[in-house]
Amino acid sequence: MDYQRLYEYRFRGIDQQSRQAVWDVIAADIYDRMGRPDKVLDPAAGRGEFINAAPASERWVIDQVDYQEAARPAGVKVIVADALTAELPPDYFDGIFVSNFLEHLLSQDQVHLFLARMRGALRPGGRIAVLGPNFKYCAGEYFDCADHTLALSHVSVGEHLYAAGFEVRKIIPRFLPYSFRSLLPASPLLTGIYLRCPLVWPFLGKQFLAIARRSDPC
Repeated sequence: MDYQRLYEYRFRGIDQQSRQAVWDVIAADIYDRMGRPDKVLDPAAGRGEFINAAPASERWVIDQVDYQEAARPAGVKVIVADALTAELPPDYFDGIFVSNFLEHLLSQDQVHLFLARMRGALRPGGRIAVLGPNFKYCAGEYFDCADHTLALSHVSVGEHLYAAGFEVRKIIPRFLPYSFRSLLPASPLLTGIYLRCPLVWPFLGKQFLAIARRSDPC
């Protein structure tokens, strides 16, 4: 599949600067929830909106597409590869952020393989944050995306994280709206207000957020 053309079509009419401005707000919130990690990996980075906004001292990204239009800050290490096979240092990262990726994998076994690889790349005590569409709350539009292959919910992702050796710390079943074409406008101000008002998340949220920690046996 030509992912670059696919995403060009999917995000047509969406201004990238506006998208980044909204992600600046979202990333700050999630980065805090991750414990403000120092060495961060985004293994399905796309154009790098999260990693661009995360104020970590060391930032790595992986993606199968080399987005030439991506405006990456100086010092970001870019790996153009499949996240299932990319070479990563073991026991290294303080935080890993996975956004809208697991649903693209071809099987539940691949989800386990991926999460187990991410656990191996985290240092003991490091945290992983997983954001993704929650099939439980957006089933009607979930498979409108041509690259969505697996139906996952906050429940199944929690099970996957635990099975891969993580300690699940927090799961928010309904966190963000489904997409940038949904009810949340591409406005940093409104996004910030939304994130500070969790009482509205059960009405608008269709993406889960799961936070887990690598905990090793004593």
